[in-house]
Amino acid sequence: MSPRRILDLIGAVELVTLVLMLGNIATVHLREISGVLGPVHGLAYMATVITAVLVMNGRRRVWLLALIPGIGGLLAARAASPRSSSSAEGA
Repeated sequence: MSPRRILDLIGAVELVTLVLMLGNIATVHLREISGVLGPVHGLAYMATVITAVLVMNGRRRVWLLALIPGIGGLLAARAASPRSSSSAEGA
């Protein structure tokens, strides 16, 4: 599995857990849901930052983007290996 794919998956887990936690707070605010999703989100956030540091290949932008809560993992995955580049098309 490619590092970008791993970062995509971890970033998606981070985003989904954040949305679910905010939805829980905005609606029913069950402590059980917060008690489960809080640590899962925290681990996903840490895993996103650590994975971004490991795959950054000298590009600081990758791990700096990973520091943004919620969408940082997805942004970092995109910055880690762009799908298309104007310089690649011109070569």
